[in-house]
Amino acid sequence: MRVVYREEPCRSALNRVAGMAFGWSLNPYMGCVHRCTFCYVRAFEKRADRPSDERYGTSIRVKTNVAEVLRRELARRSWQREGVVIGAATDPYQPAEGRYRLTRACIEALGDRANPFSIITRGPMIVRDADVLARAAARAKVHVTFSIPTIDDEIWRKTEPGTAPPRQRLRAIRELVDAGIDVGVGMAPILPGLSDRPELLEAVVRAAREAGATGIWTNLLNLRPGTKEHYLAALARDWPELLPEYERLYGSRAYVPAAEARPVKETVRALARRHGVRDRRAVKLEPPPDAEQLRLAV
Repeated sequence: MRVVYREEPCRSALNRVAGMAFGWSLNPYMGCVHRCTFCYVRAFEKRADRPSDERYGTSIRVKTNVAEVLRRELARRSWQREGVVIGAATDPYQPAEGRYRLTRACIEALGDRANPFSIITRGPMIVRDADVLARAAARAKVHVTFSIPTIDDEIWRKTEPGTAPPRQRLRAIRELVDAGIDVGVGMAPILPGLSDRPELLEAVVRAAREAGATGIWTNLLNLRPGTKEHYLAALARDWPELLPEYERLYGSRAYVPAAEARPVKETVRALARRHGVRDRRAVKLEPPPDAEQLRLAV
């Protein structure tokens, strides 16, 4: 697969987010070479009249000045040091980061301003930045989430073709935890009929616990237009026997009905309790206390 990298400056770094659990996002790159069959960003690409099919992930926009723009935005008097999520729309540790180091520069900018942030990634390259993550975590709340929906080799190879193996991600978790970073696991998306089997769910939870993850959460597959067409085409190629079940579950919906999604989420919560997924950071870093104003005796 030939990938074209387009070096383009950006006008803004921080993006206001609506309808999500967080208010601001930051994406040093647009487009993702991971090309996961289930990627929800394909839906946004289709809505923006950009390729969401096999061409998605073959053209990557590199925001060459994103760190400089971010520093200016963080320095504004109106900025209230709100939490920022890095990687909500595209993985900040895809291969381009090895060359451009834009994510690292953004972490340094956020750390210098003691601004809280979180990162979501499938990229073990993040261990390169353990030093700047630890420095930032000494000044503000920092959290990393590794996306690991399954550790089954067949499911991973067919649904996450451009990503590092799940076992590499688990090793990266251990390295970050040993550096004092708060790291959790996002089991998302869980794929009905594939990664939702109890033994596969337990395998991920157990592996996350052994790696030292501080928490775990899960969500089921979201199939909006753009994502839906691509995922179902991949399903027809790799697991055609599951197509009737997906038609039943999704039909004209984007989400699995709550009554059918609830058991999977409850299973993961029960497994997390059973395996004791909790804070096991080797070094717990806390922001320093505010400086105390000394009084001068007269």
